[in-house]
Amino acid sequence: MYKLLLNIFIVLCLSVFHEVAIASENTNEKEIEHSEEQGENHAEKEGFHPGDFIFDHIRDSYNWHIISYKGKHVAIPLPVILYSKNQGFVYFWSSKLEHGHTHKNFKIAQKGSHKDKIIEVNQSGEFVARPFDISITKNVIAIIFSCMLMMYIFISVANTYKEREGKAPKGLQSLLEPLILFIRDDVAKPSIGEKHYEKFTPFLLTIFFFILINNLLGLVPILPGGANVTGNITVTMALALFTFFITTITGNKNYWSHIFNTPGVPWWLKLPLPLIPFIELFGVFIKPFVLMVRLFANISAGHIIVLGFFSLIFIFGNMSTALGWVVSPVSIIFTIFMSILEILVAFIQAYVFTILSAIYFGMASEESH
Repeated sequence: MYKLLLNIFIVLCLSVFHEVAIASENTNEKEIEHSEEQGENHAEKEGFHPGDFIFDHIRDSYNWHIISYKGKHVAIPLPVILYSKNQGFVYFWSSKLEHGHTHKNFKIAQKGSHKDKIIEVNQSGEFVARPFDISITKNVIAIIFSCMLMMYIFISVANTYKEREGKAPKGLQSLLEPLILFIRDDVAKPSIGEKHYEKFTPFLLTIFFFILINNLLGLVPILPGGANVTGNITVTMALALFTFFITTITGNKNYWSHIFNTPGVPWWLKLPLPLIPFIELFGVFIKPFVLMVRLFANISAGHIIVLGFFSLIFIFGNMSTALGWVVSPVSIIFTIFMSILEILVAFIQAYVFTILSAIYFGMASEESH
């Protein structure tokens, strides 16, 4: 237990210094870019912009930044896959678009409604269209890695169960078994019922571990961690849609009758204006929406708060070097505290998403009394 806590503390400290380094790099890059643009006055500096730093860190990207050393950046380029009406399908590596370069009439927009997205331009560099973009981004790679990790973990655990049938759990098996039994016995059974819980349990286990693993990987500052998968609203929307479609498809006659003809409600709230049925039907769509926003907001908020504490160092440092040194220890202490809290939030949000999905499945499969 002591070694585990020590390792967690070391990872958190690495995360702190990694983020401070990134913030410092961003400050220097902004100053250099501004100096180049002004040309006439290289001494003029733009300064640190906390908003740009925070949102650059939590948004998706077309490459995977590893480290920067003496102004040189080491990043893994990722495949860019585009479909344009003018050129058809186009493939190339994201390194072709670094530093604002244009490749095959495509570039990454620096401003406007398509900021940080790939756009198609003409020979003069003017915007033409936004191509259909199915590029393999940082979050996509992170999702593929987490899925492969889950497959490896659970296939190996399943094989261990077969080899050690009737024996006490061992190794990774002993770590995962309490979590699996918790989802089955304390989430699926009470929420769905003894009769129907088995058919929903595989999905609940998958969604729980997928969210948990990606939440935890998002806190690790080095490859393959650092991607903000569950803080991406597109990902949380996809997860919520899975819950929505399963609930809708498996909903029985009793479930739909409670929506369109709710028992115990006076007839004048149903006819001639179907007020209650409208509210109930609206709730069918609100539930997955709430699932989507809750996971996205909680994970993103944790990262934003941590990065906000980092930003204080450079905000006060721009005012006074001494003030920056005074604020730094306080900022780092609060950052470590928030990082520990984010580990707890990673488990809580995986649990909340799973139990709410189980409750919705239970409502859809409940039999009439």
